[in-house]
Amino acid sequence: MRQIKHPPIEQIELTELMYALSDPARLEIVACLAQAGRQMTCGELDMNRPKSSMSHHFKILRAAGLVETMIDGKEHLNSLRLAEIEQKFPGVLSAVLQSIQR
Repeated sequence: MRQIKHPPIEQIELTELMYALSDPARLEIVACLAQAGRQMTCGELDMNRPKSSMSHHFKILRAAGLVETMIDGKEHLNSLRLAEIEQKFPGVLSAVLQSIQR
């Protein structure tokens, strides 16, 4: 399984994290991954948006350190780095996710 480069947890900045979460499409991706609690393919997360748009959103989420993407053949398996983010920024991501579930 091939892996895309992701920032180590030490390099993740709160400003980048919040920027990534400021877009409704990216927030929806994060919410879907959190709710599923498992890896999801890009196809499962397409949200009826163009592939190029979704690629851009995943790139921003990966750069911010929120999402990890593993490549398995032709599939991209995305997972939320919830535990790592919660360890570095306690309560931030869980508060964001809780606020959108209301």
